[in-house]
Amino acid sequence: MRAADSIIAEGGKTLLAKILKGSKDKKVLQLGLDKNPSYGFYKGVKLDDVLQKIEWMIDYRFLEIKYFRKLPLITFTDLGWLIERDQYTDEFINEWREWIREGKQNPDMSYLKDRNREMILLLLDKVKESGDQSFIPYLELWAKVDYKKVKAEIQYTIDVLKSNEPVSHSLAEKRQDEVNEALKGVIPHDIRMKCWSCTRRFTWTIGEQKFYREKGLSYPKKCKICRGKGFGYS
Repeated sequence: MRAADSIIAEGGKTLLAKILKGSKDKKVLQLGLDKNPSYGFYKGVKLDDVLQKIEWMIDYRFLEIKYFRKLPLITFTDLGWLIERDQYTDEFINEWREWIREGKQNPDMSYLKDRNREMILLLLDKVKESGDQSFIPYLELWAKVDYKKVKAEIQYTIDVLKSNEPVSHSLAEKRQDEVNEALKGVIPHDIRMKCWSCTRRFTWTIGEQKFYREKGLSYPKKCKICRGKGFGYS
């Protein structure tokens, strides 16, 4: 998922596989995807085997394929994004800690501007939960370059850290439980459905679900018999 983050709604399964394999493909290099933190993670693995791993991520509902102008592109499912934003915010915090160890005083914090709002709020929650006042200078620098609403959230985080009061970790524990549950994915299984036309129950098999996803089709509302009568997929 970390590799996929760089090409969400911009690239497909093959491009993602090339990132993970560490390909020197012209497009990979032109887009700067060799700078992706997961670039080359499966360097010694065959491309087809990497693609199989991506298919597994799709089957278990971490990633999905959506069609944009008839192009099949990788996107996160809600499940996948829950995990990705948690991991991504941890990366930010670990980077800040590394800066502190290095004595870095004036980093350009504009790299956080225009990021996904959910992720930014989660980052600030984790900073508050850390109780680490050494983050305050970076927060102050960040507040200077971001928008008014984000700036207010940053200032609140600074105030919480300065107050030095204990922060409840119940929300953090609940969040971690949600992430741990999400990491299990959704095990592929046949689904029993009710036909909108004849009201009979029918089974939408794992194989059929995969076919529908790959073709960018919505789930079937009618059984095979009714579809066979010319009713189509609607």
